[in-house]
Amino acid sequence: MAGGDWTEFEEFVAVCGPRLLRSAWFLTGDRHLAEDLLQSALARVWPKWGRIAEENPEAYVRRTLVHLHASWWRRHWRREVPHSEVPEPSSRGGPAGSPPQVGEVDQGRTIIGLLRLLPRRQREVVVLRYLEDLSVEQTAAVLGCSTGTVKSQASKALNTLRTRLPGLDAGLVPAPEPVRGRAAPK
Repeated sequence: MAGGDWTEFEEFVAVCGPRLLRSAWFLTGDRHLAEDLLQSALARVWPKWGRIAEENPEAYVRRTLVHLHASWWRRHWRREVPHSEVPEPSSRGGPAGSPPQVGEVDQGRTIIGLLRLLPRRQREVVVLRYLEDLSVEQTAAVLGCSTGTVKSQASKALNTLRTRLPGLDAGLVPAPEPVRGRAAPK
């Protein structure tokens, strides 16, 4: 096999696959598209496995996921018809192998609905930065951009979410910092 040790690759997929599928699901908003996206990313990574296995293969696959998703989005965006209302999310549940619990489905639908409010790049930043808990530097490395771009895209995304959903306190949209040194208006 050209890529490297198949057993090692299988072990990697078994260990990291669920996390990577979760990332793909948040990017696509659809379980079946997420599975296709992850499978395409893994197929692209396999020939390079011997070279990347010793480094950080999960980061490499995650970056491949994001790049593939971006290319899919660019290629297929003309097929979508804009609507004034956000469509109801799929009832297929999350990416886990077992059926999700009722609260998990509602939370997943809410998160996917929120992510659909955002442009592609902002969605990628939110998924990587807040849902996958990567640092600003790690997110920039995955997206192949500067840390300033990550910060500005995150700021724009959070402002959009705050504007659309005032009073939302779900940890995804942090409350604004209080202004210090100024007296409160009377």
